[in-house]
Amino acid sequence: MRTKVLTSPLVSLALVAGLACASLATAGTSFAASSAGAPKAATTSASGATTQAVVNLGLDRRQAKAVQQWLAGHHGYKGAIDGYLGTGSWKAFQRHLRAHGYNGDIDGIVGSGTIKALQRKLRHSNWNYKGDIDGVAGAGTKAAFERLAQGLLCEPCTTS
Repeated sequence: MRTKVLTSPLVSLALVAGLACASLATAGTSFAASSAGAPKAATTSASGATTQAVVNLGLDRRQAKAVQQWLAGHHGYKGAIDGYLGTGSWKAFQRHLRAHGYNGDIDGIVGSGTIKALQRKLRHSNWNYKGDIDGVAGAGTKAAFERLAQGLLCEPCTTS
C-alpha cells in the first residue's frame, strides 16, 4: 500500500506556521524586546523571570533622570536615578497626577488614564500642550512631556 505525501503549498505553510508558533510559545521570557525604541528592563524573581516595561515617552536618559530626580524630591520616588522610567517612576508620577484628575490605581502602568492626567498637567502647567485630552501619547503629548523634562534640567525641582 502506498502512502500519499502531501506537498501542497498550503499544507507546507501550515506546518511552518505551526512550528514557528510552537517555538515562540516555548521560548519563555528570557529576553525583553524593545517597542518603538523603548528599552525594557528585565527583572527576575523567585517565581521566575518577569519583564518590567520602561516608558520614557520620547525622553532621552538625561531628561528621564531629571524627571526621576524631581519625583524623588517631591513624590516619594525611591528607585534608581537611571534614566529609565519604569514602574517605580510611574507610580510616583501617578501620585503626583492625582492633583490633575488621575483617579486610577497607583500601579505604575502607563495606560490611558495616566496619559489623560499627564495631558491635563501638561496643558494646565504651561508646558504648551494643545492637543486633546484623549489618553493617547501622541507626538504633541511627547513634545510637551519633553518640554517639562527640559524645564526640570534648567531649573531642578521647581516644577509642581
